[in-house]
Amino acid sequence: MVIEVVRIGQRLVRDDRVTTHVALVSRAFGAEKILMTEVNPEIKETLDKINENWGGHFTIEFIDKWKIIVKKKKEENFTIVHLTMYGQNVNEVQNKLQNEEKILVVVGAEKVPREIYELADFNVGVGSQPHSEISALAILLDRIQEGKQFEREFPGAKRRIIPSVKGKNVQVKETRD
Repeated sequence: MVIEVVRIGQRLVRDDRVTTHVALVSRAFGAEKILMTEVNPEIKETLDKINENWGGHFTIEFIDKWKIIVKKKKEENFTIVHLTMYGQNVNEVQNKLQNEEKILVVVGAEKVPREIYELADFNVGVGSQPHSEISALAILLDRIQEGKQFEREFPGAKRRIIPSVKGKNVQVKETRD
């Protein structure tokens, strides 16, 4: 399964941290790429450093027009999933989404244009109460991959967490300069 995420918009200042966390969750929960509009370039630098230390090939692409990307992905046979509090409950659609080969998840930052509701193949909510787009993304990605994303290896990792009952255990790969 190929998963990509597109982040539409960003509220000034407050959202740098939120957008960074959307990218971190996308990476950790199995997405291969995030496409973002209106973003601070430091977010890309942060993710590049994480890839360098923790491995993987997660990419960030800056885009100008989200609508062009969504339409292009539809032409490439991606299933478009818009995360919204107002959508169908994730419990009702997760089995259908598990069978899709390519998924583009749309995560909004502000009032999302009405058009995305029409372009999406699925408008999905993880509850009917106000909540974070970060938590909604994590729940959706976990549900559609059934936890398999946590078995994935991140090639080229210099660091790796060794699960531990108590404490922290981080394996650091020796590098020679």
